[in-house]
Amino acid sequence: AHTAPHWPMHALPEDIAKYKGKYDKGWDTMREARYQRQLKMGLIDAKWKMSPRDGKAPAWKDAKNKEWEIALMEIYAAMVDRMDQGIGNIVKALEETGQLDNTLILFLADNGGCAENMGRQRDIRYKDTNPDKIIPMAKDALQTEMIPKRTRDGRVIRQGTSVMPGDDTYHGYGLAWANASNTPFREYKHWVHEGGISSPLIAHWPKGINKKRNGKLEGQPGHLIDLMATCVDIAETEYPKKVGEVEIVPLQGVSLTRAFNGKKLRRKKPIYWEHEGNRAMRDGKWKLVAKGSTGPWELYDIEADRTELNNLAEKHPKRLKRMVDDWEAWAVAALAKPWPWKNK
Repeated sequence: AHTAPHWPMHALPEDIAKYKGKYDKGWDTMREARYQRQLKMGLIDAKWKMSPRDGKAPAWKDAKNKEWEIALMEIYAAMVDRMDQGIGNIVKALEETGQLDNTLILFLADNGGCAENMGRQRDIRYKDTNPDKIIPMAKDALQTEMIPKRTRDGRVIRQGTSVMPGDDTYHGYGLAWANASNTPFREYKHWVHEGGISSPLIAHWPKGINKKRNGKLEGQPGHLIDLMATCVDIAETEYPKKVGEVEIVPLQGVSLTRAFNGKKLRRKKPIYWEHEGNRAMRDGKWKLVAKGSTGPWELYDIEADRTELNNLAEKHPKRLKRMVDDWEAWAVAALAKPWPWKNK
């Protein structure tokens, strides 16, 4: 699986060159332009208003280190470009071997844009105070540190807003650019508001999807748990109940093949989320969501308010309680609760 786009911001010079100057106007202009393009393309409903700029992101006119910020976004775009090239190579190979028409290709991201401000905290995180310990890594050695102290060839890793991105640096592109990436939604990877979990899925399967559906948008929500169910369905097989003598968790999702052809999914249960205490549940048009393990529950009509700007929790207390109780029961059954950190 591709790990790009992801921190650190590393890309090839020829890919970066394609995006030079593309982001010079900053994240505010980028957000508005993307929102207008989404409306024009019919990707979003006109009644879904764009969420305000995140309060932790400065207006572009007030942003410091603009040259550095622009470089990060150019490199991020170059990483996406290189990923696209890799996927193109796979498609080309399938085409050349006559397998493309009967191969189901599913493309999605595992989450929304990432707001982690990797490398911004100080100018240099690791200083070469003991150069004897900064040596090249062995060919087969594994890099086990989340933020490594050295490159594989033995150079000191550099961080900070005074350090322009390069192959000996370790930066994320940061909250403000992630806010633009997630237009028009709120929040990011890690959280379970739409900016964290709303990831488009592209399906390509000429022999399995009616050609009348080419380029069509399908608004039914799906989840990663549906991918296994989809594969089982397409393979015309059954999901196992045991591995050896060990009983395993039953298949949780539903096949998406019906949605590919514009039919209603056979989903009988809500969709649930929990990630590091962030909680959510989707039941039809209603979405229950909360930040952190102690944050208050919010309730949204996603059909009318996909960008989660109008919290209806106080207006619909009975629905709120019913959905909260449902989520709590699921969390216990799924072993998300009791919270594991409470036992430490």
